[in-house]
Amino acid sequence: MIHLAVSNVHKRFGGLHALKGVTFEVNGPELIGLIGPNGAGKTTLTNVLDGAIKPNTGTVYLNGQRIDQLHPYEVAIAGLGRTFQVTRSFRRMSVLENLYVPALATRRAADRKAIHAKAMEVLEFLTLGHLRNEYAQALSGGQQKLLELGRLLMLDPGIVILDEPFAGVHPRLMEIIYAYIRRVNEEGKAIILISHQMDSIFSLSQRLLVLNFGGLIADGPPDEVKRDPAVIEAYLGTEEEPEGDAGARDDATDEDNPTHR
Repeated sequence: MIHLAVSNVHKRFGGLHALKGVTFEVNGPELIGLIGPNGAGKTTLTNVLDGAIKPNTGTVYLNGQRIDQLHPYEVAIAGLGRTFQVTRSFRRMSVLENLYVPALATRRAADRKAIHAKAMEVLEFLTLGHLRNEYAQALSGGQQKLLELGRLLMLDPGIVILDEPFAGVHPRLMEIIYAYIRRVNEEGKAIILISHQMDSIFSLSQRLLVLNFGGLIADGPPDEVKRDPAVIEAYLGTEEEPEGDAGARDDATDEDNPTHR
């Protein structure tokens, strides 16, 4: 049974209070949307969950194991994996070799044949099989997103965090990512989905968490959350802002965080 318990997490960067007592739980294979205006603290929370940064106070437990003081690779081994807004493939390695890396890095006594078979299965599912021997640097932006999803799938985590998986993706590839998310969830994994594309969030999510200025202001079913006056004021009511402003406040929130440089 998957269980993530985030309790009273605070994070400060100098005088900036980026997370203010965030508390929530993930129970079982939930598909959760994490939303909030730019600068709300979504990136900071994600980095706390995956071990990239440590909270000043508060705890994070995964299946009874405390993970907020672990290194990112230890968190991945414990069963929580994530993607990034900016893809981080090994550009001078082949697509297939990119999939080998996470599996080999987390399984010292790995069965190479089993890893190869799983990698081929993942590539076929993501429609990248024909590119398996190409260098990762030759892939398009959308294909890079798919490759990162594939590498995450090779880790077989119980909880998957997807950070802006639809950003800059062609509509056809977006459909593949939709299918990936649904399939992974149906296989019994919990998913935390971060996206500014509200249609995607409301279409896929079973539950929404809403951050604003570092605090969790709503947690519940999408239909209920989108009618919450605090959410409308903080986020949904700002949908008409120019698209070029997207990401500005999130970057500002974490500008003192060396993991984003």
